[in-house]
Amino acid sequence: MTAGPPFDATPLLRAYAALRLARLRAMDPAPTQERLLLRLVRRADRTRFGRDHGFAAIRTVADFQARVPLRRYEAFWDAYWRPAYPVLEDLTWPGRIPYFALSSGTTSGRNKFIPVTHEMMEENRAAATDLLCWHLANHPGSRVLGGLSFMLGGSTDLAEVAPGVRQGDLSGIAVAEVPFWARPWSWPPPELALIADWDRKLAALAEAAPVPRIRALSGTPSWLLMLFERLAERHGRPPLPALELLVHGGVAWAPYRERVAPWLPPGCATREVYPASEGFFAIADRGDGEGMRLVLDGSCFFEFVPLEELDAPRPTRHWAATLETGVEYAIVVSSCAGLWAYVVGDTVRFLDRAPPRLLVTGRTSYTLSAFGEHLSGEEIESALLTAARETGLTVEEYSVGPVFDRAAGHHRWLVEAEPPPGEDGTAAGRRLAAALDAALCAGNEDYERHRAARQLDPPEVTLLPHGAFAEWMRREGKLGGQHKVPRVVADPERFAAMAAALAPPGRAARPRA
Repeated sequence: MTAGPPFDATPLLRAYAALRLARLRAMDPAPTQERLLLRLVRRADRTRFGRDHGFAAIRTVADFQARVPLRRYEAFWDAYWRPAYPVLEDLTWPGRIPYFALSSGTTSGRNKFIPVTHEMMEENRAAATDLLCWHLANHPGSRVLGGLSFMLGGSTDLAEVAPGVRQGDLSGIAVAEVPFWARPWSWPPPELALIADWDRKLAALAEAAPVPRIRALSGTPSWLLMLFERLAERHGRPPLPALELLVHGGVAWAPYRERVAPWLPPGCATREVYPASEGFFAIADRGDGEGMRLVLDGSCFFEFVPLEELDAPRPTRHWAATLETGVEYAIVVSSCAGLWAYVVGDTVRFLDRAPPRLLVTGRTSYTLSAFGEHLSGEEIESALLTAARETGLTVEEYSVGPVFDRAAGHHRWLVEAEPPPGEDGTAAGRRLAAALDAALCAGNEDYERHRAARQLDPPEVTLLPHGAFAEWMRREGKLGGQHKVPRVVADPERFAAMAAALAPPGRAARPRA
């Protein structure tokens, strides 16, 4: 039986939180971010990247933006990292990069090797502590550190690719960097965290979980649901009776909120975070759906580019001093891991400016405009939630892509949802397709015009049984950890291959509404 922590550390956290929260509430966003950027620039001014871009002459945010253009991963990889990989020394950050986080490659299907430094992991731990501080601010009676914190991630096994250089899942890097003094409060132990096979890992975690002592749980919602099912089979419901805090991130929470709620004990709080391989970006400091507060004094300087300008020759680059609410931005970061004006690939929208609070609205590649319809990831997600509510279907997972089978073409939706009792999948699929079409017309004028002009045929829905996407990801070697179901696959060939694997001839696609 796993021992609990040596003592309840919540009183210590509460004392720290009083000081830290006072500082956070008094923080001025723009000066804080500019100081952070200039500190990062000074650290890296003798690197190859720093010399190439005149870091020694940078004195302001405007100087930085004039000298450092936006770059995506491929540009960094080709110009700075690939020739020296896996030993990156004094290229974009001083010293040798000790870790590479393998990104899940959700949209492209290809893995990326994201540099991670000890400084980055230290700042990530500080952000995680801020998360606990905000939890105590909202739940003063909590004893969250009176038990264990369970982090559900991928395999923690890291491959040594050069002397002093390891790579693997970000959760593995996080475990490797946990300070010795924090380990008594952390679970699972290394022998379980190392298991690579997801099914075997879930079974082992469910069998060994010290359920009465787990106070906090973190992970991606889709994988947390699988864990809850396994725990309930072994321990009954609620599977974690002492749970006080569920931390979630990585995917939109709205499709999972109602499905997760029945698994939680009364009084358990949920708190959203915005972590990435590139850094820890934001934390929910208030209630569910009220936005996440940008981590202003952590590892990253943030810029925000209006999505429609992202590929323009000279895009507008907003930052904490100039950002606006209600605008969809592509998020851009410069970090203590040697990323500079790096286009992460996520889109965000701000609810507040002081302090900056944001919602993650999708991916820069999560747009669907194969026929000129210009659907954003947020519009796609919202339409499906509306249609599911109207048709009484519980959507577990989904993916959508274009089909060019006739002059107009159409969207095909692969939706994991069981039809109601007494209704077959074909009829339920037709109802969902009609509701989707109506919701998209109501939410996007371009889509409505294309449908009215018959330049776009009605959507097609294929209902898939429970577990279909998990089985597909298992076959693809992407079950568990940071891997996610790709919501929008704009490449028609890649989407067709995915659809063929998920809905083979024996399970024909539903007719269009």
